[in-house]
Amino acid sequence: MSDPTWGNHTAIFNRAGLEVKKYTYYKPETRGFNFEGMLASMDLIPKGDAILLHAVAHNPTGVDPTPAQWDAIVQKCKERGLIVLLDNAYQGYASGNLMEDGAAMTKFEASGLEYFIAQSFAKNFGLYGERIGYVHVKCETPAYATAVLSQLKILIRQAYSSPPRHGAAIVYKLLTSPALKQQWLSELSMMSSRILEMRAALRAALENQGTPGTWNHITDQIGMFSYTGLNTAQVERMVNEFHIYMTKDGRISVAGLNPGNVPYVAQCIDVVVR
Repeated sequence: MSDPTWGNHTAIFNRAGLEVKKYTYYKPETRGFNFEGMLASMDLIPKGDAILLHAVAHNPTGVDPTPAQWDAIVQKCKERGLIVLLDNAYQGYASGNLMEDGAAMTKFEASGLEYFIAQSFAKNFGLYGERIGYVHVKCETPAYATAVLSQLKILIRQAYSSPPRHGAAIVYKLLTSPALKQQWLSELSMMSSRILEMRAALRAALENQGTPGTWNHITDQIGMFSYTGLNTAQVERMVNEFHIYMTKDGRISVAGLNPGNVPYVAQCIDVVVR
């Protein structure tokens, strides 16, 4: 898994009895993607191991590979004989465009590799209480697909037997009704645009008040989270003194920003940075 990754990833795979290791991903000096470091790390992963990749809007960093970098990552997975698991939690929620946010999946589909995709509809459909999603497995042959489906059914039966229908029914209704689907796509675009506006507003507020450091990473990153670069001590001050809540690694939810609170958040960041 990437270093860092969503906190629950480690717990999920440890619970499944798997040995969890990390590959290089984030570059603290630039608050950006460490592409060379990732490829070098992948060269050390044994053939047949599984690699977890965030399809879009990497959580927690908000830092994604470029299309050309994704091409190299796909090729490296092929060279190393890795089993790919794409975690796709934010499709359409990052850029507002389903195809743009699904580019990594399209590249793996064209690669000829076998791989997994775990997709969540919690964010892009607002179904937090339902936690509906799917797992797709791309198999080389129909015979492999039959065997994989059989194994998945066994695991599902042991874990939860059958999922709740309500969330799935909502998603199905929206995706099979042209008018409702268009309304959903419009609202997705509106939500992603609002987040981009809040990123721009926070960066501008920090730069206008002369907060020490560089803040271009706020707008360079994508998705609902931003890796602010604040250290643990600074985060603790943000939480305890100013009641601005974020995880200890400095990840803040950009979706929690609005025009009314951006100035206050920027002022408080300025205080703790100085």
